[in-house]
Amino acid sequence: MTDTNQSRNLALEFVRVTEAAAIAASAWIGRGDKHAADNASVNAMRSRLNQIDFQGTIVIGEGEKDKAPLLYTGEKVGKGKTPKIDIAVDPLECTDSVAYGRYNAMTVIAAGPKGSLLHAPDMYMQKIAAGPLACQVIDLDAPVTTTISKVAKALGKDKRELIVIVLDRKRHQTLIEEIRKTGARLRLITDGDVAGAIAPSLEENDADLLLGIGASTEAVLAASAIKVLGGQILARFAPQNDADKKRLHAAGITKIDKIFAAEDLARGKDLTFTATGVIDGPLLKGVVDKGNKIVTHSLVLRGISGTMRYMTTHHHYHQL
Repeated sequence: MTDTNQSRNLALEFVRVTEAAAIAASAWIGRGDKHAADNASVNAMRSRLNQIDFQGTIVIGEGEKDKAPLLYTGEKVGKGKTPKIDIAVDPLECTDSVAYGRYNAMTVIAAGPKGSLLHAPDMYMQKIAAGPLACQVIDLDAPVTTTISKVAKALGKDKRELIVIVLDRKRHQTLIEEIRKTGARLRLITDGDVAGAIAPSLEENDADLLLGIGASTEAVLAASAIKVLGGQILARFAPQNDADKKRLHAAGITKIDKIFAAEDLARGKDLTFTATGVIDGPLLKGVVDKGNKIVTHSLVLRGISGTMRYMTTHHHYHQL
């Protein structure tokens, strides 16, 4: 994917893919059926990917082939022979948010040359993510109080002005208490930390830091965007049992305590990140149905050009 025009064209093609998936998922907002919402987005995303003239390999997808009949890890997509590209997808990040009409949900694709995206089992990772001004001071092993102090200083803020994003989970109870003791403010999100990890790297966003444990898939997807934006994410696998450890070893990851930086998760500059909002979140507005048309809001990042594009698209019903 080194040809500039080719890379640019594919990035725009991927927007059409995430838009289609977001529109399909939006029909299930608040209906209480996360599986139907996910299936709708998966089918739409796969159908659109297979209309593009390229050869893609899903390196991070819905799961193993025997558990995910579509967009499974290892599946080939596209109708061409070249360019050959590795793709990471999350057809619907935050399925519960869509099912129950909660805040924050989007469809996501990250892409790059073969070997650019970390291919590892989908399991928990401990994470910390910060934007360009604070990326040099974060440390995955530092105490929360130290991290908050260093990030506040790097940003020229008082600790009480900081906003820290954390997934609202029982496993984060101690972390949440430690953050509150520093005086920093919390923004708890119900699902999906791709947007939460990217948000601190966006100047127009008021989030300053992401902390906590989330999935490895989301770490790779977020890293693809964070690199382009000049921020940093640090992550380390957090296997829950011996089975997890065996899966890591089988994937060639023998040093389980290794800390992965953004460059380890998404290598090189020839990367693209595309996302379309389903429900309003910290990164994007959601799908809006205006009766005679549907409006989508997307974000496109390209590593080679270092560009960030926000796209608002009006889809008239007779053209859907």
